[in-house]
Amino acid sequence: MTNFVTVTNAYRGAWARRRVFVPIYLAVRLLLVALIAPGVAIAVNLAVSLSDQSALTDQDIAMFLLSPAGFIAAVAVLSLFLLAEVFVFSVMAGSLRMGERDPWRAGSASIRLILTRLLALFGFAARFILRVLLLALPFVLVAGVIAWWTLTEYDINYYLTFHPPSFWVAVVLIGFVVLCLVWVLIRRLSAWALALHLVLFEECKPAEAFAISADRMAGKRGRLKIELGLWLILRLAIASLIAVVAGVLFDLVPLQQSANLRFALILSFIVAGLWSLAGLVLAAIALGALAVLLDGFFDEQGREVPHPEPGNLRAPLYAVVGGAVVALLIGLWSGQELLERVQAPDHADVIGHRGAAALRPENTMASVLKAIEDGADWVEIDVQETADGVVIIAHDSDFMKLAGVPLKVWDATMEDVAEIDIGSWFGPEYASERAPTLYDVLEAAKGKAKVIIELKYYGHDVDLENRVAAIVEELEMQDDIATMSLKYPAVQKMKALRPDWRAGVLAATAIGDLSGLEGDFVAVNAATVSPGLIRSVHDAGKDIYVWTVNDPLQMSAMASMGVDGLITDRPAMAREVLRVRAEMGPGERLMLWLATTFGLSIDTSEMRDESP
Repeated sequence: MTNFVTVTNAYRGAWARRRVFVPIYLAVRLLLVALIAPGVAIAVNLAVSLSDQSALTDQDIAMFLLSPAGFIAAVAVLSLFLLAEVFVFSVMAGSLRMGERDPWRAGSASIRLILTRLLALFGFAARFILRVLLLALPFVLVAGVIAWWTLTEYDINYYLTFHPPSFWVAVVLIGFVVLCLVWVLIRRLSAWALALHLVLFEECKPAEAFAISADRMAGKRGRLKIELGLWLILRLAIASLIAVVAGVLFDLVPLQQSANLRFALILSFIVAGLWSLAGLVLAAIALGALAVLLDGFFDEQGREVPHPEPGNLRAPLYAVVGGAVVALLIGLWSGQELLERVQAPDHADVIGHRGAAALRPENTMASVLKAIEDGADWVEIDVQETADGVVIIAHDSDFMKLAGVPLKVWDATMEDVAEIDIGSWFGPEYASERAPTLYDVLEAAKGKAKVIIELKYYGHDVDLENRVAAIVEELEMQDDIATMSLKYPAVQKMKALRPDWRAGVLAATAIGDLSGLEGDFVAVNAATVSPGLIRSVHDAGKDIYVWTVNDPLQMSAMASMGVDGLITDRPAMAREVLRVRAEMGPGERLMLWLATTFGLSIDTSEMRDESP
């Protein structure tokens, strides 16, 4: 039998058991939401409690993970995530080996079996992660050295925008390192292919399972690699076919031109729902096919696993069912809360990101004035100090991205700044644009819009907080500004210097309770926002802003979720979205939110200017 025939037979076998595999897959996924997710949340909060903050953001996360306590906590959290995946696969593999055709009997028997081995499975997950981390460590270090050698002369945004030769050198070299790592991992993972089966079905100790698996896979690893490759290719091909069909159906929905927005969104919602359902079925069948493949390597004689006695496991099963009921109640409560938010009037402020960065060169007076003209409630800018102590508007550590000038901001004088054209990249009509001072921007915005001042730090600041405070007080704009920073100690320092001023934490990534950090607001990446995060921040009496939101459907969804500010490159578009939403009923708002949830978007490419 050829490898391809083996793989296709595995998919056929999984499809033949679809009435078992699909319900089990969906049910176990729901149970994991009720049981594993809270465990992960508890582990994360315990990990963060080892630091002196309620949450860790960006650079703080990296520093914490490099500490002994942080590393142990990270392994524990990753083990819980892996345990969730192991749990799903184990239920599928168990139901396969038990030979049950009834979904309830197969699922319940498999879960009972897994509950008896739960601690061993967690030990397996932890050991697996540690082994993979140890294998990856030298490759990660080499990749880090390459990145330091090729990508640190200028600000990283220059490399990401213009892709100079050194960028491609880094891509090629790091790509080669990644390929080497993948080759090593494939060799080891193919040897460990039966370790989970040994722990689950033969009660093998997790510490011994990897070596025993390697012995049993001797002479079979090459065939396994080929079959797993074919399994993955077939899965991707089917997923691509489903996506193509869904794309064709989406194109048939007149979302852009339809006068009846509700009807168009209902059709889109139906298509998105069918697409998601097809994806879930494919995930279940593909995982079942993988279980069939690995089962053939584990025991070619197909010995069935004895059914465990259910009597002594009644309490754990009751706990599982109870957790599912709790999850359902939470879901109903969250849904009711969402409906209330959808019906409530919008209160989101429009915040121009670096001015109106999609329509004018970012962080210039032209961009600031455009944001004010377009009705922004706030204008967000970035500030740094020059060599002669002037606070100017600049995001990157140098001027490479905007002007091709490698001069660092902290080494530049105002005489240097006056010679650096930061507008021509956007259009020749902006050739006169120079990096403005904070004083100039505040003076232009006074009485027209408020200003959010992001304090930027690259390790060369002298007295940034006090200099910003002095400029604000000179213009008597204390009530018309807010400060924020990625650097949490800077937020704390600003609150200590000016307790009555509005200040907040900017977080690209975060773990823990953001609402517990000092400050009056948090600004988070739109991809990380959730109803739970919004609720916790509001319960703490703080506001939450999201960035960078440039799609009208996403703007509407964020407003429906109850955010307090939309940080956008297109303030006029955000203002228009809020105006249109004010004229919509709750049903239309809900449909817009659902459309965004299922990944729909409105094409705004014709309105977009190319931005670095």
